[in-house]
Amino acid sequence: MLDDIKVLEQEVQEFEVNNEDQLEAFRLEFLSRNGKVQSMFKNMGKVPKEDRAQVGKAMNQVKMLAESKFEDAQQSLAQDQSKDLSAKDDLSLTPPSYPLGSLHPLTQTLEEMKSIFYRLGFTIADGPEIEDDFHNFTALNFPPNHPARDEQDTFFIRKNEDPDVQDLVLRTHTSPVQIRLMENTEPPIRAIMPGRVYRNEAVSPKSYFLFHQVEALYVDENVSVADLKETLVTFAKLMFGTDVKYRLRPGFFPFTEPSLEMDVWWGSEKDGKWLEILGSGMVDPNVFKHSGVDPEKYTGFAWGMGVERIAILRHGIDDIRTFYENDVRFLEQFN
Repeated sequence: MLDDIKVLEQEVQEFEVNNEDQLEAFRLEFLSRNGKVQSMFKNMGKVPKEDRAQVGKAMNQVKMLAESKFEDAQQSLAQDQSKDLSAKDDLSLTPPSYPLGSLHPLTQTLEEMKSIFYRLGFTIADGPEIEDDFHNFTALNFPPNHPARDEQDTFFIRKNEDPDVQDLVLRTHTSPVQIRLMENTEPPIRAIMPGRVYRNEAVSPKSYFLFHQVEALYVDENVSVADLKETLVTFAKLMFGTDVKYRLRPGFFPFTEPSLEMDVWWGSEKDGKWLEILGSGMVDPNVFKHSGVDPEKYTGFAWGMGVERIAILRHGIDDIRTFYENDVRFLEQFN
């Protein structure tokens, strides 16, 4: 047994360790759980009692030799690596800072609006941005001669003289999603419809041909104007603060009756002004009929608002075009 220990001691001494791979090989061969040193200790039971003290001492010496050689080699390799580090690799230096991206202000505003609607129990519905005439106009109670059907107000993808072929348009609001939802869903319905919409408008600080809307629809038995008012007021307080000053006034929309518009007071008590934030109303019975919902059984309310309008109010932006110019100086303000 002592002869075997001497052979092992010589192997430890002669093993070359000049790099990380050789260091790991040394550890596996001699110091791991199944290495030669541990295997040697496992044979201790075969040693006669009178020789165990001498053999045990020799075994511990070999173990300490192997551990010492491993630690010395490990430190030596670490020192060699530190000498090779250049100034740019100095791990004690402060790392360079890189610009971080952030959500677009419109996305931030939309996400906040969606979170409020989630709290109020609404889900999200989606629909196509290219719509047919029925879902974009007819089902929403727009008469044939309504100005919105004119090419000066709407982007037409396909306009036909044939009455049997429907016109196709870039949707002018997200209300068509309400129609599609009611066509395919049995009430009760409580959902919002966020998305892009398009209007054939001249570009100016206050208008753009592309913008975003969030519309809401609630359909059930015995839904009343009181339910609509309570939902509007709750949204305004969650969006603008509990001390928001608001007012509701009569309005007109082809697809709701009665219709209401909501304004909030913006600015100081002395120099502020009323700003419209949304339009709303009770769903017109004709809209229910076009959508396959029984107006004798169900009532409901709908309302919609522009995301850009809310973002402009929240951040004091005076030109809607800045949302689409991708100016980094503007976007960095919302990091």
